[in-house]
Amino acid sequence: MITRKMSFAVAAVAMAALAPAVARADSSTTTTSTTTTTPPAASPPIVTAPRGRVPIPGAGASGYSVANVTAAELGASYHAGCPVGPEQLRRVEVPYRGFDGLTHPGTLIVNVDAVDAIMRVFRQLYDDRFPIRRMETVDRYGGDDHASMAADNTSAFNCRFVAGTSRWSAHAYGQAIDVNTIENPYVQGSYVSPPAGAAFMDRSNVRPGMAYRGGDLVDAFAAVGWQWGGRWSDPDYQHFSSTGG
Repeated sequence: MITRKMSFAVAAVAMAALAPAVARADSSTTTTSTTTTTPPAASPPIVTAPRGRVPIPGAGASGYSVANVTAAELGASYHAGCPVGPEQLRRVEVPYRGFDGLTHPGTLIVNVDAVDAIMRVFRQLYDDRFPIRRMETVDRYGGDDHASMAADNTSAFNCRFVAGTSRWSAHAYGQAIDVNTIENPYVQGSYVSPPAGAAFMDRSNVRPGMAYRGGDLVDAFAAVGWQWGGRWSDPDYQHFSSTGG
């Protein structure tokens, strides 16, 4: 009996000694479980939507820009005494469809107040696949309106008078633009300017690049409130302006 009691006592002591170890093991298991179930850190937020800066196909969105311009950059198209200064003008870069069907870079100088309208017009013409021969600033032609027209050049600002007068043209304010000058000549009786425009005197024979009532070119400018010179008694088919003059 003494031996059996001693065995029980030894067992009890052993169990008591094991208890702290078991408790430590349980505590360690709990800690490990808590660590492994902690959720991962959140991913950083997306700042720009994936499609936020994708150019829209067919809109030519990647070629448009607006910049200030200096007197030096205006060259022969500007001189002292002009009704607006360089600070009131902007250089506008727009892509256009050529007669070859390809996209080309174009440059216009316009009044700061006309920038939005011009951007809208040429985005629409690009979408419509309306062909334009070339688009360069008039200083590339020494400020000579006749030379620019003979080159079938589309242009805007040129500090000059209305032909045969001492009155400033709307072009001198950057508020007018001439488009495809050969396909859309100025006509006064038998006088046609530029001379190559005589091939386009029959306005009922509509060909690419021409301005006509209900056509893409006239409608694009009408949509921004600009008026067409083709409605005049001496029609200026190439001419569009914000002032109607």
